[in-house]
Amino acid sequence: MQSREISWSLGPTTVYGTLVRPDGPGPFPGVVLVAGSGPTDRDWNSPLLPGSNGSGRLLAQALAQAGIASLRYDKRAAGPHVRETIPLLIGKLSMQSHLDELTGAVRALAAEDYVRADRIFGLGNSEGTVHVLNYALSEPEIPFAGLILTGPPGRAVGDVARSQLAGQAAAIPDGAALLELYDASIARFMAGAPVAPDPALPEDVTNLLRSLESPANLPSPASCGRRMRQLRLAGCACPSSSSSARRTSRWTGRPTASRCGMRPRDART
Repeated sequence: MQSREISWSLGPTTVYGTLVRPDGPGPFPGVVLVAGSGPTDRDWNSPLLPGSNGSGRLLAQALAQAGIASLRYDKRAAGPHVRETIPLLIGKLSMQSHLDELTGAVRALAAEDYVRADRIFGLGNSEGTVHVLNYALSEPEIPFAGLILTGPPGRAVGDVARSQLAGQAAAIPDGAALLELYDASIARFMAGAPVAPDPALPEDVTNLLRSLESPANLPSPASCGRRMRQLRLAGCACPSSSSSARRTSRWTGRPTASRCGMRPRDART
């Protein structure tokens, strides 16, 4: 197999990716790999998680061994170029900005002479599944031949976050009251008002709420919530496959009771 670094312009920014070509003349079917949320890079490593298993890179190599070309790319808010790119994205992160990145990736893969443009599939992981679905339903110039969704959310992001916090809150004495304070902040955000987290909330939960209105993240939280509701009501005509798995807290490696900081007061330092 052969691996090659590529890039393409997107507005004032640049998107960076890696093409992997199987041995042989082709033409080959292709897959665009879309990473999950946060600073997860093209290889599916995250600075928020210990180690670097590089599952995206390993998957691309396995696909090449099976005769399938691939392109994986760094979202502009992730990877080694994030410091130079983030200032250019403040106030511009949205479902559309993610769609623009993915559209560029599909075009780049289709432009390779060893790739069948009519046999390109979208493979998304976690939040990446939302962007793959969004692309498939946006009537793109180059439609996906099929979708592979790994660890897809079955509910809107806000619903997932709330259920996680509810499970954690149930394990602490003052959890119900803290959850009510969280709900009040979310209600203010949804109404277009400042989230104004209550001082009684744990620091990690307060940071989570404040991130919703951080200039670096806007308008992504609101646009993502609206589009996910639309995706639940829409149908996708192309073939798809999905899988999911349970896991422990991405922050501690322990059961998720402490993921967002809702812990008994005597356990906090």
